[in-house]
Amino acid sequence: MWLVALTVIAMTGLVHAAPAKDPGTLRIGSKRFTESYILAEILAQTAAPATREPPRVLQGLGNTAIVFEALRAGSIDVYAEYVGTIAQEILKSQRTLTLPQLRDQLAPLGLGVDVPLGFNDGYALTMRQADAARLGIDKLSDLAAHPHLRFGLSNEFIGRADGWRGLAACYGLPQAPTGLDHGLAYDALAQGRTDVIDIYTTDAKIEALDLRVLVDDRNYFPRYDAVLLHRLDVPQRFPAAWAAIRALSGSIDEAEMIRMNARAELHGVPFDRIAGDHLRGQTVDAASGAPGLMGKLFGPDLLRLTLQHLLLVGVSVLVACAVAIPAGVAVASRPRSRTIVLGVASLLQTVPSLALLAVLISMTGRIGVLPALVALTLYALLPILRNTCTGLAEVPAGLRSAALALGLTPAQGLRLIDLPLARPTILSGIRTATSIAIGTATIAAFIGAGGFGERIVTGLALNDHDLLLAGALPAAAMALASELGFEAAAWRRRRKLALTPRQGASAASPPRRVPSARDTG
Repeated sequence: MWLVALTVIAMTGLVHAAPAKDPGTLRIGSKRFTESYILAEILAQTAAPATREPPRVLQGLGNTAIVFEALRAGSIDVYAEYVGTIAQEILKSQRTLTLPQLRDQLAPLGLGVDVPLGFNDGYALTMRQADAARLGIDKLSDLAAHPHLRFGLSNEFIGRADGWRGLAACYGLPQAPTGLDHGLAYDALAQGRTDVIDIYTTDAKIEALDLRVLVDDRNYFPRYDAVLLHRLDVPQRFPAAWAAIRALSGSIDEAEMIRMNARAELHGVPFDRIAGDHLRGQTVDAASGAPGLMGKLFGPDLLRLTLQHLLLVGVSVLVACAVAIPAGVAVASRPRSRTIVLGVASLLQTVPSLALLAVLISMTGRIGVLPALVALTLYALLPILRNTCTGLAEVPAGLRSAALALGLTPAQGLRLIDLPLARPTILSGIRTATSIAIGTATIAAFIGAGGFGERIVTGLALNDHDLLLAGALPAAAMALASELGFEAAAWRRRRKLALTPRQGASAASPPRRVPSARDTG
């Protein structure tokens, strides 16, 4: 595991000057679904007039585990959460807890809960209205009699303490669910690719798609009243902003939350505009000129996202080279050590990206660029390390013997013979690692590190295909440009090698002297 430790130390050293949390900036997080995006913007716009610096919003940080870990680490100060989630998923309680009880149990963690926003957004299961009527299904207990139904449930719901396992046990449900992203579930249901999905009761598409929400007739699900989960020092660090935020208590009912979700999901209105309209008391129901694909592709955030993506890819690949090439040189001639090091690098490739990010957030105590860079670097190690070992192994033993016979030291032989001959193979590994990093860098958006993944994550949350393409196409273009760059460099090197023998031959042959009159006389 020294390889992993060396990578983490190298990445930490690169950004050690950046503080984990600027005490002058209020940082507001959100999960990766529409409602959470909107609530984060409402909090930011409410607090902005009472803060010296504009609050920073870190949108779409992922599921509960990642956002909560970011809060504990101090990378964010506050985010909108739900009492049922806090009780069962975070505190692992088997019973409903009141706000005072939640405060008592969160205080030892340095956290607090406050500002009930006024609406309940619970979990529920839903079906197409026509199918539910045909099968006579009105409530959750009716599902047990229909084992053939296909369940497409969000991965978080499947794994939650208050999710699928408890629900299936409570109602005796025999179905085996398939994991499905929440943003894509409605399309899958509408197109008949699945029969039952999990939803939030304030989702806008329930009515739009004519769905039947099944009654929780055994009261399995607790209430999920929206509240603010925050660090205990926030009221002291930002007293004026916290006073403004507390005024939001009870200001959003379920009908208003559904309406705001609908503006985002059905009409493509930006989250910040929805939040502003709500705070100003405006009740606009549709978008005004929502941009199409080209407008989203070449939006004002394109330059910022491109620079962020380039930074993530460039730094991670450079650090991977700095770690993997020396490691490859060190173990190339030691079969046992080479097997162990390559095995560790291969194992890192199998770790799911979100799980790795959650672990790195805990290890580094930060969210954003640092854990994203460490993750990308770890994923880039294997191709560079493997190709370094392969390239050095392909150097003919006779050349090494000749170098020793000429009096070269092992270090000189490595520098003058081995590495130059292995360079094409090593560059091939760097080329592969760069392509992997460009694609994998989209995960950085899950923890607020930016890049083209911001558009992809938001597009998934909204099921906005244009926004998904607006994030995927620039990433694909960057990968193509990288391949063309490496190919051009390889072509120049091949051309240079092809010209070298001719130049050498010309230098070795003396110029022909034209006979003079004296010679012929």
